[in-house]
Amino acid sequence: MKKCQNCKQQFEPRFNTLEKFCWNHECKTIDALQKLEKINKNKSREWSQQKKRIQNSLKTSSNWKNELQKIFNLFIRLRDKNQPCISCGKKLPEKYDAGHFHSVGSSPSLRFDERNVHAQCVHCNRDKHGNVHEYRIGLIQRVGIDIVNDLEKNRHVPSHLSTPEIIDFIELYKIKIKKMKNN
Repeated sequence: MKKCQNCKQQFEPRFNTLEKFCWNHECKTIDALQKLEKINKNKSREWSQQKKRIQNSLKTSSNWKNELQKIFNLFIRLRDKNQPCISCGKKLPEKYDAGHFHSVGSSPSLRFDERNVHAQCVHCNRDKHGNVHEYRIGLIQRVGIDIVNDLEKNRHVPSHLSTPEIIDFIELYKIKIKKMKNN
């Protein structure tokens, strides 16, 4: 004998021992509604997954780059959260940017180069247009003159990331972010 999950009455299962409800009309209605809810959740989950696949298939290379830029910037912010502003050396405020030494427009090949991007206060990055002279000084102190020279040497090297490469970078930075958040 089993106990009905709704009315708490003892009942004898008719078809299998996994039955949770007795054969009272009200109890079987609750059972049917729970099963229907489970089916609808599964359909909703499947639709969400299918919709995501469709949306991803419709993304352009530019859409993928923008997504990568958001994830990359988050990685830079997390990586440098305990560092001062690369340009002015002041403690970073609550909100700060991932500032590029060589801008994305002038040096697209360095857009996702971690050596070229560092935490920067909003004032230096936006109001002072990157505060580039001070950024260079801070960059030399942080990573060394050899890396700064390498960045300057490679700033005009053409670079084209394919969509699969961009997607791989997105996954890579998601993993890096997850590791940083877990530490």
